[in-house]
Amino acid sequence: MAHEPQPEDYEHDKVGSRLNWLRAGVLGANDGIVSMAALLVGVLAVDTSFYVVFTAGFAGLAAGALSMGIGEYVSVSTQRDAEAAMIAREKRWHKLRPTYELAQLIRLHQESGMSEDTARRAATEQMQYDALGAHARAHLGVDPDELTSPVQAGVASFIAFSIGGIAPMLTALVPPADWRIPMTFGVVVVALVFTGWGAARLGHAPRLKAILRTAIGGAAAMAITYGIGQLVGTTIV
Repeated sequence: MAHEPQPEDYEHDKVGSRLNWLRAGVLGANDGIVSMAALLVGVLAVDTSFYVVFTAGFAGLAAGALSMGIGEYVSVSTQRDAEAAMIAREKRWHKLRPTYELAQLIRLHQESGMSEDTARRAATEQMQYDALGAHARAHLGVDPDELTSPVQAGVASFIAFSIGGIAPMLTALVPPADWRIPMTFGVVVVALVFTGWGAARLGHAPRLKAILRTAIGGAAAMAITYGIGQLVGTTIV
């Protein structure tokens, strides 16, 4: 018996359509936390003066947020252009060779497990209802109605990186000098636990594994840059 769509199926589709920009937001926040913490810990290893730390942190925050936003915009724009080109090509082929496109859709349904009769009926109905959409989803793996927005992804990454970078900035500037490095380590690890949990929740993945991976990776990045800061700073001085 064919599966009858349930309300949760439609909700799953809605969540799926939001995953791209939500992913960009979570990854942007995670990158902001790790990048800024690593940068500032490296600076603090050499100089804890407010002016030096603030200048390095502000410059790193601006550069990182712009890089993330522009990079995500360019990446998603490239993906969207490629998808739009494939859809345009499919649209042209549907006009020039509709019989071949029907046969191809039947074959794709058969490859998914349908019998020939079922595949032919399904493909025929789909071609009558939404030929381009059905073929784009089955053949290209692209939904013409759900193309990712480059602007949305870029803005989400820019804002998320900026928000993620605020916590390391505060812990590197506000506490007394002796507390700045340990507080940065502690606050950043806690923040990474939340971003790891959020990323796993969005992707319905194992949460403990994501949390450990994110927290350990961030702690390692801070430890390495702290060591580099001490080594380079000592060598230069």
